[in-house]
Amino acid sequence: MKRIVFLDYIRVFACFLVILVHASENFYGAPGSTDMAGPQSFLANEADRLWVSVYDGFSRMAVPLFMIVSAFLLAPMKEEQSMWQFYRQRCLRILPPFFIFMLLYSTLPMLWGQIDGETSMKDLSRIFLNFPTLAGHLWFMYPLISLYLFIPIISPWLRKATAKEERFFIGLFVLSTCMPYLNRWCGEVWGQCFWNEYHMLWYFSGYLGYLVLAHYIRVHLTWNRSKRFTVGIILMVIGAVWTIYSFYVQAIPGELHSTPVIEIGWAFCTINCVLLTTGTFLMFTCIKRPQAPKLVTETSKLSYGMYLMHIFWLGLWVTVFKDTLALPTVTAIPCIAVVTFICCFVTTKIISFIPGSKWIVGYISGNKVAYTTDFKQMILGYKQ
Repeated sequence: MKRIVFLDYIRVFACFLVILVHASENFYGAPGSTDMAGPQSFLANEADRLWVSVYDGFSRMAVPLFMIVSAFLLAPMKEEQSMWQFYRQRCLRILPPFFIFMLLYSTLPMLWGQIDGETSMKDLSRIFLNFPTLAGHLWFMYPLISLYLFIPIISPWLRKATAKEERFFIGLFVLSTCMPYLNRWCGEVWGQCFWNEYHMLWYFSGYLGYLVLAHYIRVHLTWNRSKRFTVGIILMVIGAVWTIYSFYVQAIPGELHSTPVIEIGWAFCTINCVLLTTGTFLMFTCIKRPQAPKLVTETSKLSYGMYLMHIFWLGLWVTVFKDTLALPTVTAIPCIAVVTFICCFVTTKIISFIPGSKWIVGYISGNKVAYTTDFKQMILGYKQ
């Protein structure tokens, strides 16, 4: 097996985009929100409206990219591996750092007065139920764990499924991603009603679609590099424009908005986000290098720990660039994101030198997969 270089680039790119999303959220959260947008949104001026739409909208591919990378590497699971062996391996890799940071987010903010003792105790009492008050970004871990739980279930089908059968599944998944728009324009559809939320395409919807899409690209897609790049950039541009505009057209400055309403196009399983994510992933597959620069590989390995801790650093740099220096929005958002990204890398790297640090920051050592012949020819550019 050989390390897949383009996946390292995607991990680094997606990790930065997550931070960029959360940096942007500080410019449209309604009064009283924390470092992330709450249920209500408020944009102070036209500049905030434009640059939040651009930076945050474009970055909405981050979560689906992480999902596709995980599925690309893990689905289907190895035939010689049992379900319980797979679960054990995944749990040991992601759960200890996850729970350690749940504890940290439930307690450390008391030191600088961001939460009180009552909130801390409430967060600690619910630690096995949901993420802490100031760690909204940890929502991502729950669908990721769900995806891991489902991989052994779907693996036998993926091994046997033809390209046509997987395209059929992906087609239904894409159709399901139109549901937010159908519900807004047409109301309840395909069996939805107040006593049943499980519409006709429910079992083809959600992040499972990204899993099958990742497997299809790895096993069945035989496009050459030029076609992948051309189709990728077209899908990426269409998805980006759609995603950015969907927020911009609704986010009128000076008005209080319902966040779920104005973020309808920012949901990760909407058709525009699927186009944006798929196009970007296809473009990254065009990278043909024997190995990535050491900094890229190292950042990729540290990306899980960086993701877990970034909210700790984000608030500090929001205060510096938004409040103290009062930079214009177009500059403040990327400055917050870049400096937070660097601080997270340095901090995670320092922690990685501690014995047993993998239990704290989850050092990612693996980025390898067994190749099919077509995949070798398509991605790596050589034949057996």
